Amino acid sequence: MDKHSNLVPRYTSSERGNHWFTAVMFVLVALSGLTFFDPAFFFFSDLFGGGTWARILHPFLGVVLLITFLGLVARFVRDNRITDADREWGRHLGKILRNRASNLPEIGKYNLGQKYLFWLLVVTIPLAAVSGMLIWQPYFAPAFGVTVLRIAVVIHALSAFLAIAAIMVHIYAAIWTKGSVGAMTRGVVSESWARHHHAAWYRKVVKGAK
Repeated sequence: MDKHSNLVPRYTSSERGNHWFTAVMFVLVALSGLTFFDPAFFFFSDLFGGGTWARILHPFLGVVLLITFLGLVARFVRDNRITDADREWGRHLGKILRNRASNLPEIGKYNLGQKYLFWLLVVTIPLAAVSGMLIWQPYFAPAFGVTVLRIAVVIHALSAFLAIAAIMVHIYAAIWTKGSVGAMTRGVVSESWARHHHAAWYRKVVKGAK
């Protein structure tokens, strides 16, 4: 904790680098994949040099995304474990949404919604990657039967859809909660932001600084 500027360190430079590289890869994978999901999205192929190059690059970009995403999971998995405090918040979710909840436990580094989002991505991104590898022509697809490939296509599309939806929620929440984007660009948050949004984490940081 920076005692002189009242700023609280939230993310290291390597964590921010891993996050933004993963974010860029996710966008590239999503856009190249949407190119073939529906003709309405085919114009995205222009970003990759045309339909042929989009089809060639999509699975390779997906492999890179999986690797960098797993690195991100390794960094943040500990702080995203569901705790008793999170379960207590979950039991009062209706009151929280109506702004009628009181005497709830303090929030750690991430709230329950952020943790649910994290675990959804932990499931959907690897699932999309594995199912995508099964249908990857001409490398792996010939080794499987038609039934397996059809199931893999459905799983690939569904998991990709859920991952994209989750990321859209993540972006909206980051913009809506003022200060969140700055945390991942500068690596620090204000002391008041930390106390208000993640009091338990803030106390832990202060205690560690002392």
